[in-house]
Amino acid sequence: MNPLQRYAPLVDDEEAFFEACERPLPSVVRVNTIKTTVARARDALDDEGVAYEPTDWHPGILELDGDSPGTSWPYFHGWLHGQEEVSALPAIALDPQPGEKVWDTCAAPGSKTTQIAAMMDDEGVLVGNDNNLGRLSALRHNAERLGVTNLAVTNQDARNFSMKPFGERNLDESGAFEEFDRVLVDAPCSCEGTCRKNPDVLDEWHMSHVESVAGIQKGILRRAVQVTKPGGTVVYSTCTFAPEENEAVLDFVLEREDCELVEWDVPDGFETSPGVTEWEDAEYDPSVAKARRVYPHQNDTGGFFTAKLEVEA
Repeated sequence: MNPLQRYAPLVDDEEAFFEACERPLPSVVRVNTIKTTVARARDALDDEGVAYEPTDWHPGILELDGDSPGTSWPYFHGWLHGQEEVSALPAIALDPQPGEKVWDTCAAPGSKTTQIAAMMDDEGVLVGNDNNLGRLSALRHNAERLGVTNLAVTNQDARNFSMKPFGERNLDESGAFEEFDRVLVDAPCSCEGTCRKNPDVLDEWHMSHVESVAGIQKGILRRAVQVTKPGGTVVYSTCTFAPEENEAVLDFVLEREDCELVEWDVPDGFETSPGVTEWEDAEYDPSVAKARRVYPHQNDTGGFFTAKLEVEA
């Protein structure tokens, strides 16, 4: 059975959902505002004869007309970065500010990390961590091409993350760790929402993987809350539809850490659905409805899940 069938009760239009999941994903780029402006990037594409359409909801995200993102000089010079449209949502929910200290827990290969850096005006400290040493080379390459200079790269298991390698400058007068202002947990997941670009994820899907990765997600999100300052922000996101990896993870952490789910402003023109409070035999904290689900047929994108938490003061 197609594993997506299990989510039919969650969508508003089953036929549109399944049809969208079978279509190829559009080619999309994000304008890198560290090196250029949206207007200059669009002028460069016009000069190169690269056809594109700006998305309805974000002026800096452009859908290319069948072209590969890496075939033009604006891409090579770091003016553009190939990034799936829906994956821009977590950084928007995080809303990082220049000068802050931000941690991206699972950063490689770096699309969201470099987006965060651009939103910070490349100021402050951005820690990009990943437990896969091989994938960190892609993060470093993308950061260099896009001109990111405020990034510190670490190779740790985010569930046990420590800033000790950074030395005494990260300790306050009492010797305690200076906590992060904001943390992004774009967690490893079963990746069902990427089926439009990688259909193999459905052939390889099995429930035991969903259950095992959910344990990892819970550990990472708990650690993220623990190292975020009171009043700070943690964003949790995945590219899966499974409530076991989404709402159930939030419910688990809400019971064990001092944090709460809060509403966040989805950009106008981008359609989302609320988080689900019941699934099969499980009931979740009612506040998980503040999370936002994205189904492929809503905006012609991949599938995604994004939730915003505030650490209690």
